[in-house]
Amino acid sequence: MRQSISAASRQAAALGQPTRATPVGGTGVGRCLPVTVAVDAAGAALPAAATLSAYGEAYPVHQALVIGGLWVLVGIAARRYMPWSWDEGAPIGPVVRDWLVLVGVLAVLRTMWGVGGPSTPVLAALCPSVLVTVVCRKGIHHHLRAMRRRAQALRRVLVVGEAATVDAVVGQLAERTDHGYVAVGACVVGEGPVLSGVRVCSRLEADASAGPEGDAASVGEAVEVLGADMVFVAASGHLSGDRLRRLSWSLHDRGRPLMVLPGIVEVARHRVRLTSAAGLTLLHVKPPTRRGLSTILKAVTDQVGALLLLVTLAPLFALLAVAVRVTSPGPVIYRQTRVGRNNTHFSMWKFRTMVVGADRMKGELEGVNEHDGHMFKLRQDPRTTPVGRFLRRYSLDELPQLVNVLLGHMSLVGPRPPLPEEVARYDQVEMRRLSVKPGLTGLWQVSGRSDLSWHETVSLDLRYVDNWSWTWDMSVMARTVRAVLDGRGAY
Repeated sequence: MRQSISAASRQAAALGQPTRATPVGGTGVGRCLPVTVAVDAAGAALPAAATLSAYGEAYPVHQALVIGGLWVLVGIAARRYMPWSWDEGAPIGPVVRDWLVLVGVLAVLRTMWGVGGPSTPVLAALCPSVLVTVVCRKGIHHHLRAMRRRAQALRRVLVVGEAATVDAVVGQLAERTDHGYVAVGACVVGEGPVLSGVRVCSRLEADASAGPEGDAASVGEAVEVLGADMVFVAASGHLSGDRLRRLSWSLHDRGRPLMVLPGIVEVARHRVRLTSAAGLTLLHVKPPTRRGLSTILKAVTDQVGALLLLVTLAPLFALLAVAVRVTSPGPVIYRQTRVGRNNTHFSMWKFRTMVVGADRMKGELEGVNEHDGHMFKLRQDPRTTPVGRFLRRYSLDELPQLVNVLLGHMSLVGPRPPLPEEVARYDQVEMRRLSVKPGLTGLWQVSGRSDLSWHETVSLDLRYVDNWSWTWDMSVMARTVRAVLDGRGAY
């Protein structure tokens, strides 16, 4: 499996090996709070002052200061400045909801002051606050991700749990760089072998009756020795209930936060809600969105978006059709059977990028397939025409699939539509990719495309299938432009 240099650097840190940039808990993260607060306040106050002055409103500076302060207070109430929020980027939906709260609060205050509800100038003055907040969040998010790829701005984590679970957690943290944690050691429950190579600081008794005081002493000592910023506990039958509760007391007394891993993976935060009953803490996981307003909005976006793009790109379609036709013999459009939602077959359209009869030549090339999964990929495929290589590099060959979107076979965003022979080899987990419409673009296209391993491809698709939202679709489409221009992994 492909592993990035930064992920390898994290793994080296977990093993106690030297790295170029030693992860230090909180580095770079602490500066995010004052920067975002200042930018949010200025982004709301300065445009407000300018707009209100231009429209001749009374006391524009005073109103602008109130608006800036209210925008920050709304952000605090919405927990927009919590440390974990930096990892989420800037989802537009929550920021717009915060903006509506700001408008409501300001309306109440203006009514109390006898000024009246928000006028058109006031509403115009409030609009830039959303844009400034989103842009600032995006900038900080990308800055932190860049630092983390260099193994910086990371929080050092001690993992507590059974051996197999510790290996799984350490491997998951080391494999990806879209988070702010690095495992620096482990306290293992029981005597099982730890294969990940992470430093084992102590062994905890598997028998819960052995005494929670021993847990507190061993874990506390490991925290101090490693300089861990927090502790991840993978709860199990051996480490739960009162035993876990007492361990949390000890860690909190030492000023170290405790995070409990419930064992679920690839579930977006918006699907999770905490509740309690009879003293039990319950984790409610919402099912994936399959109906309701979001699906209607997605369908409308697909139809309207595909129609507008087809009309707008009509001259480009004509140009590409002529290029394909005059540079190699054969039809301009290549039709291929693909598998869509719920295992239904449809005819997918593409600009032809290979010589006529390329499908019959595939069997001769199976032995040199460069992909590790069910897909067939060659960086230098001899069947590809010169114009076809250009079209593939910039994904221009996929544009006719806008017709498939318009016909309802596909969506603008979704997993890659597979071939029937690929689906025939799917296991039960991989079949879940077919529970939504395939997409013209998706996480696969914006995350490396053919450079990704099969495991990474399936993981990305399942993450989308289970956690998609309309705002996430908009984000993927925006990232698609950069991915297409970059051309990485397209062949």
